Amino acid sequence: MALHARLKTAAPPGLVETVPTFRSLQVVYDPAVTSRREVQAAVEAELAHAGDAPAEGSLWRLPVCYDAELGPDLAELSASLGLSAERLIDLHGSTEYFVYMLGFMPGFAYMGDLPAELEKPRRSEPRVRVPAGSVATAGRLTTVYPWESPGGWHLIGRCPVPLYDGARPSPVLLAAGDRVRFEAVDRARFDALSAEAAAGRFDPDTLRAAP
Repeated sequence: MALHARLKTAAPPGLVETVPTFRSLQVVYDPAVTSRREVQAAVEAELAHAGDAPAEGSLWRLPVCYDAELGPDLAELSASLGLSAERLIDLHGSTEYFVYMLGFMPGFAYMGDLPAELEKPRRSEPRVRVPAGSVATAGRLTTVYPWESPGGWHLIGRCPVPLYDGARPSPVLLAAGDRVRFEAVDRARFDALSAEAAAGRFDPDTLRAAP
C-alpha cells in the first residue's frame, strides 16, 4: 500500500493506474507514452522510499443492522463458534478493519482482520442470491456485498448504504487502504436510511470520519 500511495502522488509519465491486491501491485501503463523498462525503473526507485509514504485512506463508519431477518446466518454462525449472537455482534462491531483490496465485483471490499473468535471458513454451499448490502464474514475477512449476487460468505447483517452507486461522481465508496468500523443500528433506523438512500437523499460522505 505504501508503494501504491507513492505512485499516486509521484506518478511517472505514462502511468495509467495501480491496483493493489493482498500480495502484489498491478501497474498499468500506456506503451504509447513510455516503456516497460522506464516504468520498472521508476517503480523500483519509488519502492526504495515506500516506507516513507504517509498513512493513506479514509475511516468510514458504516451502519449495519444485525437483525435475524437481515442476517440469516447470525444465529447458526454464533452457535457454531460457541458464542451468543450478542457477543458475535459486539466483536464484529468493536473492530476496525483495513480494506486490503477490491475484487469479485465493483465495490466488493476485502476487509480484515476479524477477531480470532469469529474466524470460520465460507459456507459449504454458496447461496444463489445474496441481497445487496449484506454484511458477511469468511475466514479472517468481512465485507459488504455491493450488489445482489451469488455468494458463500456468512450473512450476519445488512448495511443500508450502497457501496456502489453509478450516480455518484466516484461510484465505489471504499478504496484499498481505507479503514472501516461497523456501527449497529436498529431496524427502524435501518429502514429510514434505506429509504433515504433509495430516494437519493443520503450523503455517504457523512459516514467518513473527520481526520
